[in-house]
Amino acid sequence: MRALTLACVLALAACSSGAGYGRSGGLATYDDLRAAQEACSAKGGDLRLKRNGDAKYLDDYACETK
Repeated sequence: MRALTLACVLALAACSSGAGYGRSGGLATYDDLRAAQEACSAKGGDLRLKRNGDAKYLDDYACETK
């Protein structure tokens, strides 16, 4: 029972950390946008806001190749 409780707590902690959405839980902060732009540039693309995207959320940006 204790192991199951621990597993559930760890799973919830992983979900709340915003893994894959920058350090701010998905919000598009300056630092997260800069890091995403640098990663996109390394692939030869430009980071752009998706059509009808919300500029407040990092997930609404896409790396478009030139």
